[in-house]
Amino acid sequence: MENNRRGFIRKMGAIGAGAALVSADPLWAIANEASDSSNNAVNKGEFTLSILQTTDVHCQVHPHDELFWENDRAVFRKTGGYAHLATYLKQEKKRNPNTFIIDTGDMFQGSELSVKTSGKAMVPVLNELGYDLYLPGNWEVIYHKKAMQTLLGALNAPKVCANMYHDLGNGKRGELIFQPYHVWNVGGVKIGFLGYTDPLVPVRQSPSYSKGIIYTKPEENLAHYIDVLRNQEQCAYVLLLSHLGLSQQIHLANLPECEGVDYILGGDTHERVRKPIQCTYSKVVEPGAFGSFVGKLELQIKDGKVINDTYSLVEINSEKIKADKGISKLIEIHEEPFENDINHIAGYSTLPLYRYFVIENTIDTLILDALKWKIKEADIVLSNGFRFCPPNASPDKTGNIPITNGYIFDMLPVDSVVRTGSVKGKQIFDWLEKELNNVFAKDASQRLGGWVIKFKGMKISFKAFEENGRRVKDVEVNGSPLDLAKTYRICACEREGDPEDMLCRMRGVVNPKNTAFTLHSVLKEYLSVNSPVTPSPPMSAKVLDASQTLLTQVTGVDYQFS
Repeated sequence: MENNRRGFIRKMGAIGAGAALVSADPLWAIANEASDSSNNAVNKGEFTLSILQTTDVHCQVHPHDELFWENDRAVFRKTGGYAHLATYLKQEKKRNPNTFIIDTGDMFQGSELSVKTSGKAMVPVLNELGYDLYLPGNWEVIYHKKAMQTLLGALNAPKVCANMYHDLGNGKRGELIFQPYHVWNVGGVKIGFLGYTDPLVPVRQSPSYSKGIIYTKPEENLAHYIDVLRNQEQCAYVLLLSHLGLSQQIHLANLPECEGVDYILGGDTHERVRKPIQCTYSKVVEPGAFGSFVGKLELQIKDGKVINDTYSLVEINSEKIKADKGISKLIEIHEEPFENDINHIAGYSTLPLYRYFVIENTIDTLILDALKWKIKEADIVLSNGFRFCPPNASPDKTGNIPITNGYIFDMLPVDSVVRTGSVKGKQIFDWLEKELNNVFAKDASQRLGGWVIKFKGMKISFKAFEENGRRVKDVEVNGSPLDLAKTYRICACEREGDPEDMLCRMRGVVNPKNTAFTLHSVLKEYLSVNSPVTPSPPMSAKVLDASQTLLTQVTGVDYQFS
């Protein structure tokens, strides 16, 4: 029956926005009912439903070092790996057959294996893990729209997303690319899953990746689909699957449009929420990243109603959870053609490499050091405030931490061309204010989801929680105060699809020129000459009203990174 349902959904396609809003009997409802018709009788007893969530694994198929903040210091433990995750999921399914497994995005980008196979190597692994539902993340478009559809279409489970539409050209919106919701019927109890991904994808990433897709804000049709799930589908519980980032998920949970959603199971910003954040209309959680954790929501059912829910964040400790042999073998088969290159050591670091701190970190310090070493004529070199890449903290027999080619792909999955250009000091100042607002905006809906932009050759002091436009307090370039009228040479990476005069989201760049180098080639050359390196964050950006080791910009709620 399940296969019949999936075939039915594929044949029916997606409902356009207009059709969905006027339909009294949406096709999604018919499709979902078709799969669960044998299970419609209400179970009058008491039982528990378990919903397990992963997100932002970023193709990290092997166990890795993970950073924990304990007693105000970084502690590293081995976590994750799909083979270890598989063992945990199987154990949970065995413990409770009424278990539903979901992934809320960023499944096909983030490692050398994924890049070398354009995501294809991940498909059999994900299928073997036995997921029941997927939400596309912001990075699912990395190989462009058609490849995204092919990759997700090859997964043996439904996909939901209510805010990604086919772009028919000239701004005309076509039908939804994926079904907007899914209904899980267990013992006559219906659990509704409604999906939304980040509408800022064309801004946060190279616009060319998402060409052919129109994104809308969740608020546009959220209330409608909640009404469908609650009143038409008669769902006892409604879960919103989200890839918006913790700040924006909290913002959404405080909007009236979200009334009727019990939980937002979030993703995107790699936050690890151990205690659900209670907002005005919904609870919000997010289960970290890289397969290090699983979010576990248990619903206690009695007489067809949800009478209680409990949430926990489960650490996938790879030293305590055994690897599943079948998954291990599957990964080995797909990795074998690239194994030598993945494991080749490009250089060494004397310091653990990580990317978790909001303001500065060792990974981006390494990248900036390499760029400044190679592009000596640049006054300022820049690195995007990316969040992805698991830590690397384990030394080998040399006593230093090896940096493999594979780890370079973890740090920089997109091997962009290095680009230079010229800008005025006033442009730099205004850009800094804009970038800081993207991170610390009081209105969470204005945050783009990343960390503070990283730079070398420039030093600033700022207040993170000052009013917009007043955060930057001091700027120096090469030891001298920023001259608003002076022209400075900058260096960053090219983003495919950006305007010609844009570099690292800074507009009005004069004489932009691509170099003969890519980020990977610069980093490899730098490591070959300078290894072992010591990429100690230099406090190029000094925050005046928060800790320099800030681990999240989420404030005003009961949440602390740990």
